[in-house]
Amino acid sequence: MASISVPNPVPPATEDAENIRKAVQGWGTDEKALIDILGRRTAAQRAEIAVAYEDLYNETLLDRLHSELSGDFRSAMMLWTMDPAARDAKLAHKALKKKGDRHVWVLIEVACASSPDHLVAVRKAYCAAYSASLEEDVAACPLYKDPLKQASPPFLVRLVSSYRYSGELVDDELARAEAAELHDAVVARKQTLHGDVVRIVSSRSKPQLKATFERFRQEHGKAIDDVLEERRSDQLAAMLKTAVWCLASPERHFAEVIRSSIVGLGTDEESLTRAIVSRAEVDMKKVKEEYEVRYRKTVTGDVNGDTSGYYNDILLTLVGPE
Repeated sequence: MASISVPNPVPPATEDAENIRKAVQGWGTDEKALIDILGRRTAAQRAEIAVAYEDLYNETLLDRLHSELSGDFRSAMMLWTMDPAARDAKLAHKALKKKGDRHVWVLIEVACASSPDHLVAVRKAYCAAYSASLEEDVAACPLYKDPLKQASPPFLVRLVSSYRYSGELVDDELARAEAAELHDAVVARKQTLHGDVVRIVSSRSKPQLKATFERFRQEHGKAIDDVLEERRSDQLAAMLKTAVWCLASPERHFAEVIRSSIVGLGTDEESLTRAIVSRAEVDMKKVKEEYEVRYRKTVTGDVNGDTSGYYNDILLTLVGPE
């Protein structure tokens, strides 16, 4: 359910690299040409362009973009041009240096909103870039020890360390049993990140978790995310709800990220960029559908209302037509 429009046929990577070079040479930069090329290529195609560009001009494409562009437009273009695993590694590393729920969101997104193989690639990219493992940096991060205290680091560490079964097989009896365990921990005991909760949410496959959450709703008359939403002032409940959404219905989470980055005073460009860039090749069509159903507005309309210039152009290129 990607939203980008790739030309057919796609030009050779060397031709794209040469046209990018033309766009950044001389007086001024042809930003529209950069958007038209890079904004309409898949991750694999962008990687080929980056290799061709470095071979031809003896400098990296990312270095050139950094020197030519500025502001939110530069941030969006560089994140989009990066290898997706390296991008997520960079986002996670940055999130570990900042305190606040929105930065915890980033770690949960990286761990839960993509495939098991992608998470492994992110961990490898993190090690290569920062000479440390993502797991050890999350465990050691002082920002998540208070007020979340002992529950948070193990939960986040378990999430970023996981390698889930990626098949479609579901055990209905296990779903029934674990739905009861979740209800007992979250509702009866009000222990949001009880050991059973951490074990289930951090280890089960996504199809298995969807079956468990559906059984929870059937047995108890309310979805687990609705139960957690009622306790949204509790940071642990908010953290678990984010994980539930990223695992079972990531379009709901990213629709909320986009909306929360736009409403209120000022725009949270960092969150807006992250949400659009990271989902454009994954499920942006579903995010847009969820956004319109929930907020009675379109992503395109809200982005147009809160951004401008070339930054607006690259975001709308990635969002695609409504």
